[in-house]
Amino acid sequence: MASDPWVPDIAGAAGPKYKAVTAAISAAVARGELRHGDRLPPQRDLALKLGIDLTTVTKAYDLARQRGLIVARGRAGSFISKDVRTGEVATAAQSDIAMNSPPIPIESRLTDAMASALGTFARTDGLARLHYQRPGGAAADRESGAELLARTGLSSSVEQIVVTAGGQNGLHAIASTILKPGDRAACGRFVYPGFAAIARRMGVTLVPLPEMTADALEAAHAAAPLRALYVVPTNDNPTTTTLVVKERRDIAAWAQDAGVQIIEDDAYGLLPDAPIPAITSFAPEIGWHVASMAKIVSPALRVGFVRAPGMAEAMQVAAHQHESAVMAPPLNVAMVSLWLADGTLDTLIDAVRREAAWRQKLARTVLGDGRHAAHPHGYHLWLPLAGDSQPEMLAAALALDGLSAVPSDRFAAAPGAPKAMRISLGGTIDRRGLSRALHRLAAQLWTPGGTASHIV
Repeated sequence: MASDPWVPDIAGAAGPKYKAVTAAISAAVARGELRHGDRLPPQRDLALKLGIDLTTVTKAYDLARQRGLIVARGRAGSFISKDVRTGEVATAAQSDIAMNSPPIPIESRLTDAMASALGTFARTDGLARLHYQRPGGAAADRESGAELLARTGLSSSVEQIVVTAGGQNGLHAIASTILKPGDRAACGRFVYPGFAAIARRMGVTLVPLPEMTADALEAAHAAAPLRALYVVPTNDNPTTTTLVVKERRDIAAWAQDAGVQIIEDDAYGLLPDAPIPAITSFAPEIGWHVASMAKIVSPALRVGFVRAPGMAEAMQVAAHQHESAVMAPPLNVAMVSLWLADGTLDTLIDAVRREAAWRQKLARTVLGDGRHAAHPHGYHLWLPLAGDSQPEMLAAALALDGLSAVPSDRFAAAPGAPKAMRISLGGTIDRRGLSRALHRLAAQLWTPGGTASHIV
């Protein structure tokens, strides 16, 4: 039970006060300040303390009940629900629902493409493709992976390709192949949580770089030897940074000289209309490249492709992949291969690309230039925040409008990283809802009086 009555801080919050109160409750639960069984202040008392109408607090508590945050117990009052998880558990749950998913295009044909593929398999001998597959995937599907990776300048033999159950499965298999407890792996100051989780589980130390350059790698390696570099080269998640060709060449050259393995998580690399050559294309003998369908078409397709340095390494990856997931979903993999052959995959990717570009244009129009970083064909923003800001409060407020916002501490590779926010423009939110949510965010950028808010 909370020892002192909890009172939300909604000073300076833009938009309806009742939503600000509900957002404050959600943020307090996420931080662990409020836990199951904690009693909220009586509505009348809270209204007096905040200097707002009783009806506003009533609306806030009603919305919190609808969200499953609290339960009402008659005269006893309102309490934090038993279904709400707090602290670290709540943070993990938020990460699950705040995955950075592609937007659903206005002209999406994904379900039609799936139905058509099923019809094709039924009319042919394609049903045989839906049974258990050999470790690493069927030859035809590995050929599809090699063809896709060739678009980023990667020349690969079929024997170097492993089909995985999504990119995360591929990263886990690579890490299990080349990393061991005590190894040091360089990464950006902010890192994809999926890889950070793998590193924690394996006892691998992440070494955040001040910038993703060969010079920064050299300095980190001189301090203590690095075993690997983890990098998202195109539209980094979360910072949206994209490395130019020269930076990729320099990093590859340094890694070759130093004998440091490169784990290239290119989840977004095939989404731009003109893919940039992969880092691994400049150092194919030490590079491990991962591409997947989840970020460029749909998370419904749990299909990834890993390109290993050689056949022996690919066999090791396949063995680890088999241990953790047995195989990628055979129906999904067969669909991807079919769509690549008949051009449907390019149609689906192009639809996501155009929808992402439209949403980025909307974000620039509503938020203005210079406030955030973004990739023109990506679907998330990186928004720097002032040091005294309350990221959890802002994220909770935006969530009430259906906008996924994740504070930078969820991505920080080490303590002390600058405050920021990843704003996702994709997922299930439609254009109208996105516009409404972005306008709400814009209202948070500056207070009604015209002075700068906590967001910079």
